[in-house]
Amino acid sequence: MKKLYQLTKDGKQELEKELVELKSRRGAIAEKIADARDYGDLSENAEYDTAREEQGLVESRIAEIEDILLNAEIITARKKSHVGLGSTVELSTNGKKVVYSVVGPVEANPLEGKVSNESPIGQALMGKAVGDSVVITTPKGQLDYKIVSIN
Repeated sequence: MKKLYQLTKDGKQELEKELVELKSRRGAIAEKIADARDYGDLSENAEYDTAREEQGLVESRIAEIEDILLNAEIITARKKSHVGLGSTVELSTNGKKVVYSVVGPVEANPLEGKVSNESPIGQALMGKAVGDSVVITTPKGQLDYKIVSIN
């Protein structure tokens, strides 16, 4: 059974852009491999090994992205009354405000404020409403937040 990947429209566009960029690198990598072959003995050719490794990484990522896009389900807008996939949530605690977007695991990037619905933060937020208190368990301990808004 194929895995279904949940993506936002923006997440799908980012993956499509990455796919185009990776495919455009194929020619340059092939040239590196050809140039490295000209150096002689392939068994002791670091340039050849490096170029082949780069080719493998790029081709693996291309295959992964193509599989994700082929099996993607676009997250549609939900009611803004409760947190769900695709929601952007503003939280506050002790005067500090934090904003998270709840996305599928493929798009998750905590440094950009995108948390997976499967992560501890995402799980704690799912189904909550404005005004609800949320306790999020992190490696640093438990954090208490209040939901300010859901978009």
